[in-house]
Amino acid sequence: MSDAKLQSVLASLSQVARQLDALPSGRPAPDSNWIKLDTNENPFPLPKIIMQSAIAALERQYLYPEDDNISLREAAANAYGVSVDQVIAGNGSSELLGVIYRAFLAPGDSVAMMSPGFSFNRKLAMLQGAQFVEIEFDEDQSLPIEQLLFGPAKNAKFIILANPNNPTGTFVPVADIEGLVAKSDRLIVLDEAYVDFAPENGLRLINRYSNLLVLRTLSKSYATAGIRVGFGFGHPEIIGRLRNIQNVFNMNVVGHAVGISVLAHRAAYADNHRHIRHERRRVTLALSQLGFSVIPSHANFLLARVPTGQDGSWWQSAFARQKILVAVFPDKGLENYIRVSIGTKEQMDAFLCAAGRICRIVNMSICPY
Repeated sequence: MSDAKLQSVLASLSQVARQLDALPSGRPAPDSNWIKLDTNENPFPLPKIIMQSAIAALERQYLYPEDDNISLREAAANAYGVSVDQVIAGNGSSELLGVIYRAFLAPGDSVAMMSPGFSFNRKLAMLQGAQFVEIEFDEDQSLPIEQLLFGPAKNAKFIILANPNNPTGTFVPVADIEGLVAKSDRLIVLDEAYVDFAPENGLRLINRYSNLLVLRTLSKSYATAGIRVGFGFGHPEIIGRLRNIQNVFNMNVVGHAVGISVLAHRAAYADNHRHIRHERRRVTLALSQLGFSVIPSHANFLLARVPTGQDGSWWQSAFARQKILVAVFPDKGLENYIRVSIGTKEQMDAFLCAAGRICRIVNMSICPY
């Protein structure tokens, strides 16, 4: 395509699309010699009975998946004690977030999120031509209900709350969230991607409040990040309209089969969840001994302030030189933090040993690792 033709095509893009840069080709995924602790995956294989369901589904690869995800939605309804018309299933909860943004936002509208939060929400708002309002937690990490109701977020079409929050791992008591939902007549989207590692959840509230949508995913606590299975729960009228917006055949046969099997065998993950909670405590203590300041987490990751002297990006590069991936964030106030997913014991031992070696190199502490 000539430059003139290209410029003509680019000029035809919508105003929103013109704001987006073309993505570069990217880089290859790390090989098995790397330890990947940057995207909050659950590091364990599927239980054997669930793996069998995935393999069996591949034998039906020539068929389109079931329309409207009905069997998967029925399985979720049975597992969580709701009606099937209160459930929407998606290609991960990220797809469902996109459906919600398309359904509720028009150019010029606004949406609010607690900050710091899941950055993908900013892009979703921009794609709808909507204003994105970020509200900081109170100093004690409690929910600033008055600000959300009457402050900068007062005109937002809906409010996104992640509980536990990403990237901080902090948790807001469900009673506080109910207080916000009860006082508001706007939609509250409660993203519970990490809730299986937390002390309680807010799913029971959907039968009390028609303005609440609860999102869940099987990616984190059920080790299916690569298979993409998520759910939304809410009032049948809202759920039904959201389902009508989804792409036809939005999920695949393997996702259907694995999702149904996971929901039927959640008890098979008990040891998995115990391991993550145990390692979360162990790594928190070990990092604290190395001079990190770790935010108490209710998720499968830790957000830690690095020792004085270098910022989070420096530490990310130092770990990368030892073939360990951790996450950092550009958000204001997070420059001196790294986020570390909880992996296997062997992975976390390697991470702590690497942290100790880096500490010794920069003379920050005497490290036992």
